[in-house]
Amino acid sequence: MNILKKNYLFEIISLTLLSLTGVLLIGLQNQLGWVSLGLGMISLLGCRKDFAKDIALIYLSVIILSVSKINTDLSYYHMIEMWVTLTIALALPYVISRYFYKSNSITFQVSSERTWSKKEIIYIFIAAAIAYILIPFYLKNTWAYLNWSVEPGVSNMTRLFIWTNALWIWDELFFISTVLWILRKWLPFIWANIIQAILFASFLFELWFTGWWHIMIFFFALMQWTIFKKTESLLYVIVIHLVVDFFLFLALIQAHHTDWMPIFVT
Repeated sequence: MNILKKNYLFEIISLTLLSLTGVLLIGLQNQLGWVSLGLGMISLLGCRKDFAKDIALIYLSVIILSVSKINTDLSYYHMIEMWVTLTIALALPYVISRYFYKSNSITFQVSSERTWSKKEIIYIFIAAAIAYILIPFYLKNTWAYLNWSVEPGVSNMTRLFIWTNALWIWDELFFISTVLWILRKWLPFIWANIIQAILFASFLFELWFTGWWHIMIFFFALMQWTIFKKTESLLYVIVIHLVVDFFLFLALIQAHHTDWMPIFVT
């Protein structure tokens, strides 16, 4: 049922506070986020039971992400700690929904049965071209590359590659298959898309994608989930994301070691 077509005030308040909590608590790491989170959880008491149960799962993940050390530290200890946290934030809502709620609100729809069209393949190359141009420009002109430590050595480069790719796979699994999948059950797609894009941009802001880039991330998230709606293929949007992140990986190396990787014009 579309809550925007009904006078469901508490549902609207809860979703508004959810978005605000993501910005304050995850993105800005501002303690006021705990106030908005508490108010948001309280507002669920005035919501319909099924709505409250579903949205509480997103709040639960937001709490987990808020208390976690999610940053660009590539030490073995931190990577293990971070991935345990991210796995819990992804798995716990799924387990609760599937085995306690007996619901399919969260679904990992990896691939549709149809093959990718020529337009979809061309779009991957377009995304690669845009990433090739924008990412090095952003890193250099905002000095954001200094937020990452890119040291020589096979171990360091391997960890950077794993971090940049595995993290973005998690992004798609969490923000599409968990957050968006729940929200679209209760909202028109455009509003569900906007809320998840706010949460997505807040999460990457926490990972030092600061400056004007978080605005680009917001629109990238909107586009990714729109593509998912049309293709119904999580695999396809993951491939697009991995292509973009491959150029992030190369651009980070060049930004720190220009003599190694002179493939971008900066």
